[in-house]
Amino acid sequence: MEQIINVYAEQMVLGIVLSDGDLFHELTIEEKHLGESRHRMIYQAMERVVEQEEAIDLVTVTTELGNDIYAVGGTKYLLELAEAVVSTAPLKKYEQFILDAYRLRASRKYMMDYIDWPSQEKLADLMEHLEAFQEVGMHADEKSVREYLLEIADEMSGGDGGDAQVLTEVGPLDELTGGFQKGDLVVIAARPSVGKTAFALQLATAHAKAGGSVYVFSLEMGVGQLLKRMISKESGINSQKWRHHVFSKEDYEKAYEVMGELSTWSLHMYDSLTKVSEIRAEVSRRRKERPDDQHLVIIDYLQLLQPDGSYERRDLEVGAMTRELKQFALQHEVPVVLLSQLSRNVESRKNNRPILSDLRESGNIEQDADVVLFLHRDDYYGGSRCEVSDMDVIVAKHRNGPTGSVAVRFDRECGRFEGVS
Repeated sequence: MEQIINVYAEQMVLGIVLSDGDLFHELTIEEKHLGESRHRMIYQAMERVVEQEEAIDLVTVTTELGNDIYAVGGTKYLLELAEAVVSTAPLKKYEQFILDAYRLRASRKYMMDYIDWPSQEKLADLMEHLEAFQEVGMHADEKSVREYLLEIADEMSGGDGGDAQVLTEVGPLDELTGGFQKGDLVVIAARPSVGKTAFALQLATAHAKAGGSVYVFSLEMGVGQLLKRMISKESGINSQKWRHHVFSKEDYEKAYEVMGELSTWSLHMYDSLTKVSEIRAEVSRRRKERPDDQHLVIIDYLQLLQPDGSYERRDLEVGAMTRELKQFALQHEVPVVLLSQLSRNVESRKNNRPILSDLRESGNIEQDADVVLFLHRDDYYGGSRCEVSDMDVIVAKHRNGPTGSVAVRFDRECGRFEGVS
């Protein structure tokens, strides 16, 4: 059976990327959409070059292909692809040709399967796949300036609140930041046991209660433990009771009521995904199930994340991960809240209030983050443990707004934060 392949379009797309490697990130097509096996091999080599954070060009792609260079037609073929490019402007048009051919190939496969063995089941399978194939590569057109201006006008007149996505339930802090926005990478940093996870869980419960979808990726604590802390926060049950299982009748009633409410939220919690690529894939999959929701991603915490590639130094690893998380936040228009440890430097100074340089691997984090919040408690450095602590939430960086400090009250026994009037 003759294959339906638009060879010329595939050659032009690969040639355009070889001549301008940055355009690889704008591709809609994937390797499976290419009909020719040698073109799929070239695409795979380009993917590996990007994973290694190198620029795509003739040299890097040839090197990555290794001995497979002969299977794709040699360096001569790659050079011919690049030299055939007159302009990069028709890239999207060529991609559409490739996707059209892929849809026809995939549809034909299921059609022939039905013709060979017709049945109601096969017919239903055929119709389902034909509908799915029509959506391959489809994406919404870019909004015009006029559409953006209409959205801004609607926001000013009291519309949907613009880009604000996440509130903290701490009034003065929400007034200062305006809430976390679509595409924001928000870093919340503190020394161990100051209250980072409790603060993140307050964000999660506030957003879920407001009807949003929340994804919590915990690399330090199990999901069961996190849920217990959420129940304590919502019910006011002393978190220490979970250790000894000494609950009053009132505790049971409050806990069961909260658990009933929790079960209705769009709340997703994970304790086994440790790489940025795994987190991206899971959130992308979930977002397709609920495309109209307001989504929030929380990762606890940066220093336990694993990079997808190998790097010579830890700061390069951190830079790659924070850069990828920022790109993910922008591409999917979701706020990503990333918890992070502060370095020990803050403890060696007379003034223990943290500053941006106290972030571990601070250069990369500070560069990629839109908002940096520090949690600071004086009693932490005095070595005391208070059931209710005064805390400062320091907005040390705010790319689109003011910085400053907000006083809050932290009830550590139930993990709740409240503004100080």
